[in-house]
Amino acid sequence: MSDARSSESGFPIQGVYTAADLPADLDARLGEPGEFPYTRGVYPTMYTSRPWTMRQYAGFGTATESNARYHQLLRAGTMGLSVAFDLPTQMGYDSDDPIAHGEVGKVGVAIDSIEDMRTLFGGIPLDKVSTSMTINAPGSVLLLLYQLVAEENGVPGAALNGTIQNDILKEYIARGTYIFPPKPSLRLVADTFAYCRAEVPKWNTISISGYHMAEAGASPAQEVAFTLANGVEYVRAALAAGLAVDDFAPRLSFFFVARTTLLEEVAKFRAARRIWARLMRDEFGAKNPKSMMLRFHTQTAGVQLTAQQPEVNLVRVAVQGLGAVLGGTQSLHTNSFDEAIALPTEKAARLALRTQQVLAYETDLTATVDPFAGSYVVEAMTAEVEAAATELMDRVFDHGSAVDAIEAGFQKREIEQSAYRIAQEIDSGERVVVGLNRFRIDEEEPYEPLRVDPSIEAAQGERLARLRAERDSGAVERALAELRAAAEGDTNVLYPMKEALRARATVGEVCGTLREVWGIYRPSDRF
Repeated sequence: MSDARSSESGFPIQGVYTAADLPADLDARLGEPGEFPYTRGVYPTMYTSRPWTMRQYAGFGTATESNARYHQLLRAGTMGLSVAFDLPTQMGYDSDDPIAHGEVGKVGVAIDSIEDMRTLFGGIPLDKVSTSMTINAPGSVLLLLYQLVAEENGVPGAALNGTIQNDILKEYIARGTYIFPPKPSLRLVADTFAYCRAEVPKWNTISISGYHMAEAGASPAQEVAFTLANGVEYVRAALAAGLAVDDFAPRLSFFFVARTTLLEEVAKFRAARRIWARLMRDEFGAKNPKSMMLRFHTQTAGVQLTAQQPEVNLVRVAVQGLGAVLGGTQSLHTNSFDEAIALPTEKAARLALRTQQVLAYETDLTATVDPFAGSYVVEAMTAEVEAAATELMDRVFDHGSAVDAIEAGFQKREIEQSAYRIAQEIDSGERVVVGLNRFRIDEEEPYEPLRVDPSIEAAQGERLARLRAERDSGAVERALAELRAAAEGDTNVLYPMKEALRARATVGEVCGTLREVWGIYRPSDRF
């Protein structure tokens, strides 16, 4: 049809789809649920035996405040915790570092040492909950702090379940919380893979993330392409470090966004599973079916939330969550309706969780596996997203590797062009955003957001001063020297890092030691 609407990925959406639009080899592209190429889902029964993990993202202010929120979420029925860290923690700085001024506790919880981690998870049975930590450059540091706290409570590493994001490549593309240059960063990722295989075997060692690229403006096809290209780079780094593909690939996981364009989002998730399965089997020779399964977490699209008429965001989030479930997500975070304004209030966070619970327990979504299988429109869209993403991945690899493409600025430029197009469409009114450029009201209702206490920074500084005064400084210095020696050599840095943290070295001191050895990455280094 000549007036066909364009998808987010740029292909035309037909007004009517028929059997003629289905791929000729549809049966081979589909397979059965839980079987290669996993288009219909990574498990045979999917949600018919149990729903997805409802994992709500939270963390703000002090460890004490965040701990209280975690207990509230667990009482409300959440199945897993997801930790948000403040910017200094994400960048590997202590709260009393001058560069941290004004940012302590603002966008997440401040964690400076094992003492903060003890407080953060106080009273929470770490062998019973699954914990995801949104942390990248210092991801290994926070994982080790979590493991140390678990061990203090009698929980061995083998009993721990969770995920660290640990996806540094997307930081260079879209988010910016990198510390070290790409080469030592990839070494740290590979060291984490090897350490977890031996010490924390049920832990997901990386969550390869398209979410942040999507929030920066990437289309669904770009989100899939750049995420999976980064995944290929991590696999190559692990193989180069001497790991066997089936020893680490089963613990790889992914992280995607869910937008309001429900049909294309369902197609995106199905296409991503199919591409990854073929890559792992055909390019890397994986034999273990779990190595070929693209398991992923989904978060609803924060960038689509509006500060205007914020209650409308409840509807947006419900549609986005529906798309993630229909697309076969393994876990889901639904954003709170007030997150375009501030950190969510307790009531808003509870409503976000209730949205998932309604989808799981009041609908028939969990009654059958992959309800869109064979749908003319969804199967055609899945093939379109697959083709577009594959073509983009080829363009990435034309540079040599994902890192080479990052150094050339390729992914960043592509995403910026997409973001600019979206902004133009919103400004012109071509892209309707309810309450923003259409269906506005004359006066917004007052709203009282959650506010972070500005005294947190001083309190964290006092905690750090007490820690440094009470600990065995000689033991800390010796442990950091061992870490430095490992970083300068080729042994796994996580073992001496754990001992330094056990001796009460701070996050900033550990990351500072690695900075001295590996250097720091600056955006200008890219060009």
